[in-house]
Amino acid sequence: MVQTNSIGYINAPVPKDVDLKEAIKKLCKEKNAVILAHYYQEKDIQDIADFVGDSLALAQWAAKTEADILVMCGVHFMGETAKILCPEKKVLVPDLNAGCSLADSCPAFEFEKFLKEHPGYTVISYVNTSAAVKTLTDIVVTSTNAKQIVESFPEDEKIIFGPDRNLGSYINAVTGRNMLLWDGACHVHENFSLQSVLDLKNKYPEALVLTHPECKKSIIENSDFVGSTAALIKFAVNSDKKQFIIVTESGVIHEMEKRCPDKEFIPVSTEDGVSCNECKYMRLNTMEKLYNCLKFELPEIFIDKEICRKAIKPIQRMLDKSAKLGL
Repeated sequence: MVQTNSIGYINAPVPKDVDLKEAIKKLCKEKNAVILAHYYQEKDIQDIADFVGDSLALAQWAAKTEADILVMCGVHFMGETAKILCPEKKVLVPDLNAGCSLADSCPAFEFEKFLKEHPGYTVISYVNTSAAVKTLTDIVVTSTNAKQIVESFPEDEKIIFGPDRNLGSYINAVTGRNMLLWDGACHVHENFSLQSVLDLKNKYPEALVLTHPECKKSIIENSDFVGSTAALIKFAVNSDKKQFIIVTESGVIHEMEKRCPDKEFIPVSTEDGVSCNECKYMRLNTMEKLYNCLKFELPEIFIDKEICRKAIKPIQRMLDKSAKLGL
């Protein structure tokens, strides 16, 4: 029996004559499996996926699918979220090493200690957290619904927001709240270069700067539009402009180009001058790993039943509130 090895994925050789796209589609049909992919995945994975979306959309889709197997092409916490929502289904990820720097910045035991030091607060956690952190949370949010969900609470509500300090700071600024923020960040959005944004604005004076709210305040202040991954795509589609400077993980440009082939999308470099800012965890998933993942039905996500029981509550509250808000 083939099992996940110590390196976190099935490292079986793929025959050179295998058409990966056709083989993956065939396996999905045979096994009643569906592929969910985040916009930050490589192009081929996005193109073969049954559904491509941001964190909120992937959670919503996972909650309603009738497939027997869910393959989450994203990062580990996304696989956990799918398993929490669908405990009776088999949830696979192509590579268990596909973690998340933001989730890693908020260990559950440290977050729990922080909460005990600040009693009486409502706890709002970004979806980019471990299942264990979700058990300590009152309601989960994504960048798509964070503003609206925060605003749904009374203005004097004492709120702890974690783990992304940049997103939390942005929500505080646009809502007038004073949430207490956990000091975490995403390695992709934290490393964008303001100077690169300014240089590109000079080079492309007609371009609009579209920025994810996980970015630093200095970059947000020099942006034309700030929004979640899905919101950035929607803005680009609806805009009559032809050039856009994109300040988020560059994988989203693939979807933008598909929907707007007549427009130009320009990625921003990191602080160290890298021309294309990619999530090193998201890009661990490959077509070869996806094929082996489906073929051997490994690696599989397992979560303790008690953690699932507790973690489902804040996720379901988010889904219910998002539906009520029309998100």
